[in-house]
Amino acid sequence: MTLIHAHIDRHAAERPTAPALRDSQGIAFDWAGYKAASEAAATLLKDHGVQPGDRVMAVAENSAALAALVFGTSRIGARLVPVNARMTAPEIARIAGHCRPRLTVFATDASPEARAHAAGAQVMQTSYGEIALTTDPGARFEAPDDTAVILYTTGTTGDPKGVMLTHGNLNFAGRASATLRGMVPGERLYGALPLTHVFGLASMLTAGAVAGAEVQLEARFAPDKLLAALQGGATVLPAVPQMHAVLMAHTAAQGIERLRGAALRYVSSGAAPLDPAWKRKAEAFYGLPLQNGYGMTETTAGVCATRNAIGDPDTSVGPPLPGCEIRIAAPDRDGIGEIETRGPHVMKGYYRLPELTAEALDPEGWLKTGDLGRIDDAGRLHIVGRKKELIIRSGFNVHPPEVEAALNDHLDVVQCAVIGRARNGNEDVLAFVQPARGGVDPAALADFARERLSAYKRPSAIFVVDALPAASTGKILKHRLLTTFADRIAAHDAGE
Repeated sequence: MTLIHAHIDRHAAERPTAPALRDSQGIAFDWAGYKAASEAAATLLKDHGVQPGDRVMAVAENSAALAALVFGTSRIGARLVPVNARMTAPEIARIAGHCRPRLTVFATDASPEARAHAAGAQVMQTSYGEIALTTDPGARFEAPDDTAVILYTTGTTGDPKGVMLTHGNLNFAGRASATLRGMVPGERLYGALPLTHVFGLASMLTAGAVAGAEVQLEARFAPDKLLAALQGGATVLPAVPQMHAVLMAHTAAQGIERLRGAALRYVSSGAAPLDPAWKRKAEAFYGLPLQNGYGMTETTAGVCATRNAIGDPDTSVGPPLPGCEIRIAAPDRDGIGEIETRGPHVMKGYYRLPELTAEALDPEGWLKTGDLGRIDDAGRLHIVGRKKELIIRSGFNVHPPEVEAALNDHLDVVQCAVIGRARNGNEDVLAFVQPARGGVDPAALADFARERLSAYKRPSAIFVVDALPAASTGKILKHRLLTTFADRIAAHDAGE
């Protein structure tokens, strides 16, 4: 088994002074420095009692510290649990309560939120930035295995669900991404996608380590910073549709209709559907084909990806990546059914949730994705819809039950329903609330949600309604919400 830090070591031996990583705080490593930083992180973990098999939680945003921890944890056989620092304290506490990390590291340099979460923790200065630490001496011992990271999503019950990804999963995903993009040593990959989510961790950080490409980390996306990076030599841009849309709006305001004079040669969009007209607009701006793809946390990001020429009207997510299999379970007369996939990209399972693992993975290794699709005659996968209710907003997963649970905690809310709505290359989170007799103020409810939910999970709009469409059983009919309240939604959109 090749551990993921071996890629860093290989490039440190072959190209020690070549650029490897830089972050938005001004920390930069060549490959020798990258290796040294990850070794220093490994030593720090061991000095604080971390053993093989232990969980190390990193509360962070994109930074050299988080990158050092990814590979440092690998060096000692522990399991990293990356957590977005922009989550609320209760959200982080739920994850910590489930995985019981031996050590929690807060990457405070690049994240004011991480610094706030770390109040009272031990602060340290390191070669990869300022960090803060808390320990849990009572964390249970677990035998080491091939698990590299545990990435938490929220299950359909609203409870945290840890996806166990192995070193093999990450190695496969990194190689697949690097090969698909034709990445070679000396390139620069722009990294605003969060490393606390699988797209950024596997298809960005690990892919850069595999290929020997420099990764330019951005703690938070901003269009002016992206434009500067593209004009400053970035060659590979993995992104989500909203990032492209915001960049094009930013440049249009400056009278820039097309990106010129940049070294960019590969640009992709993932985590949300592509609109054909919007795809044409993006390709005209970049002067490059906009590649699309499909994946999820449980598949270490990638399952399928396009390899299209510029102007190709194809809006599929492409054929399977080499080594990945896909099939459509119980297809209907139009060939549409649940997408299942198998291969080295599929997760090990859900941490400490064997029943859910058995539901998702069959004995032959096929993963039930919960998404609906069809495969065309060219072998390309077309996503038709979601069997699950997952909302993908700005590249982040939002599960309606978690948002509903937060709103239902308000004393003046009887019940609510949350759905996603595709809009402008992204998805809005819409909440429909049935209040108690005295009513409820939407602004007050929005403030209530702000205290309990990360920014990307908060509703884009809250509609207070007399009653929700329901079946005779009392089950809320979510598929009727958009049509039932179409006038209210249109009025809200007109007033934005």
